[in-house]
Amino acid sequence: MRLLGLCLVLAAIGGPAAAQEAKREPLPTEIFAELPAIEDPEIAPGGKTLAAKVANKGTQYFAIVPLEGGAPRLIGLGEVDLNWWKWVNDEWLVIGIGRLAPVEGDEWYITRAAAVNVVTGKITVLAAKDAAQSADDVIWVAKDGTPRVMMALQTSVYSNEAGFYPRVEEINLATGRRKVVQTSREGVWSWYSDGSGVVRMGIGMTDDGRSRRLLYRDHDGNAFRVIDRAKTRDDTLTVPAMFLPDLGKAVMVGDDDKGLSALYELDLATLKRGKMLFATPGFDIGGPVPAADGFHYLGVRVNRDRPGIEWTDPEMAALQARVAGMIKGGEPEIVSLNRDHSKAIVRVGFSNAPGAYFLFEPAKDSMTLLGLNNETLGMKRLHRVKTIRYKARDGLEIAAVLTLPRGAEAKNLPLIVMPHGGPFARDTEEWDWWTQFLADRGYAVIQPNYRGSSGYGTPFTEKGEGQWGLAMQDDLNDAVKALADQGIADPKRVCMVGASYGGYAAMRAAQRDGTLYRCAVSYAGVSDLNRMQRQDARFLGSGARKDWLREQAPDLKGVSPLFAPGQFSIPVLLFHGKKDRVVQPVQSRLMAKELKAAGKDVTYVEQPEGDHHFSRSADRLEFLKALEAFLAKHNPA
Repeated sequence: MRLLGLCLVLAAIGGPAAAQEAKREPLPTEIFAELPAIEDPEIAPGGKTLAAKVANKGTQYFAIVPLEGGAPRLIGLGEVDLNWWKWVNDEWLVIGIGRLAPVEGDEWYITRAAAVNVVTGKITVLAAKDAAQSADDVIWVAKDGTPRVMMALQTSVYSNEAGFYPRVEEINLATGRRKVVQTSREGVWSWYSDGSGVVRMGIGMTDDGRSRRLLYRDHDGNAFRVIDRAKTRDDTLTVPAMFLPDLGKAVMVGDDDKGLSALYELDLATLKRGKMLFATPGFDIGGPVPAADGFHYLGVRVNRDRPGIEWTDPEMAALQARVAGMIKGGEPEIVSLNRDHSKAIVRVGFSNAPGAYFLFEPAKDSMTLLGLNNETLGMKRLHRVKTIRYKARDGLEIAAVLTLPRGAEAKNLPLIVMPHGGPFARDTEEWDWWTQFLADRGYAVIQPNYRGSSGYGTPFTEKGEGQWGLAMQDDLNDAVKALADQGIADPKRVCMVGASYGGYAAMRAAQRDGTLYRCAVSYAGVSDLNRMQRQDARFLGSGARKDWLREQAPDLKGVSPLFAPGQFSIPVLLFHGKKDRVVQPVQSRLMAKELKAAGKDVTYVEQPEGDHHFSRSADRLEFLKALEAFLAKHNPA
């Protein structure tokens, strides 16, 4: 890490003219395959240490990094997923991990929380001897500097035993001492605490997940009472987003009269919604950003064309303004703060540049570079990114992120349609190594937020019901027409590339809409929706999940590409990680087998160490090279 003067920061970032550089030779594929050097950094309460995922020689590690000198401590992840991490005090943090493990003759996903001592590096799994399947739900961290947390955990995998439903324990990370602060209750799976460590709320559900209830109490020692019920999957519970200092008062996220989520006051005694506190016209919000005391919020996460935080706290708004004033031409975001706000981690990101993380110290008016997201590219800007909007064939407005190759005229370009995963998710104006790689090879890339995507209100999401592989697919096809009508894209040179649900959409395009596309690429895609439903059936709440999936696709078999290999009419490239724990690799294996049996042009690559998230640089590189070769053959730029 090094201290950068203001002028050097500005020079590194470059102004708007940087985006207008003349087209140059394609960059080496290895550059786009680089893992982020630092990911999701969180600063310790005292501000002397940070915790983050880091990359070292193409492999991700969890790292504890001293900010005042000294070598980082790297912790290898191996076969374990690192799902989250949270500081407790300056000496301790707690992490959430998960892995597959054999249980009752099957493979289950097991979650645990572990205490990490920053000084010694020792890692201790919490409740190691009696935890069952789920034991990583840390619902409270002590605010007085002591190494105490409260965690909800299962102690049995058998539904006829009391320990099947989680209880809440207070655990001292330093001593390992545990005490039960909330016993388990039948059907209650989620417990919530206020800022002072009082368990105030629980959410219960029937085993099939179709009926839910909200339990609440205002004081420690009082009995819980049911204050709300959802009798069907479509019913919603009125759930607080945060408890306020005044007992009985909270804030909640709920829909306004247009179906867009906003932040409201909530009276817990009457369960009545009060005045609106915050909203973003045209978009949903992401929820409040809590203050260190757990009883107040500093800002609200927003989901506009580019996501970020709108700071409602005057001190934080002023701090953000100072940061923005120091980094001209950039898009700085404060992503982590220490206890007294004397230090802040700032992400300087761009839609067309990978950006970097800095340490901002207001008293010194200084920015210290912590790490570049791509050490080869640094702060260089590459290909143009913007949000466009077009009309689907039924008149619905669709927002889409368009990436155009720098230096090339936006006219008659070869096109890649890249649907996002989820499908309840969305694409925004952020750095994307896939799209930037494709633009670097001369392609325009369109990422439509098709109906059913998140962020645009409940009515927009509901328009995806019953439309998997149907109207949602039409929205993708209509993006091609919109760009062709504007003269941007050549409608005769189009391929679809996607991952997860986007991979499903790519396979569906090859099966259903081959006349519109020249090829299709699926990474970790779903080919058989019935098989996905059977996989989900092993878990509690599967009834509600089954209902939901049936609402999205009433005819699961009819919109599953696996059962119509003879209808595929274009070349297909399938990739899947053998260690994918989100979408089973059998989804791609079977699709490849059926396509080969039908005499179709299919290439299947299974990556032995690959997962669902491209966590290894080697897997990214192998995929990008295969993708480039496949496109060069079937849809050359």
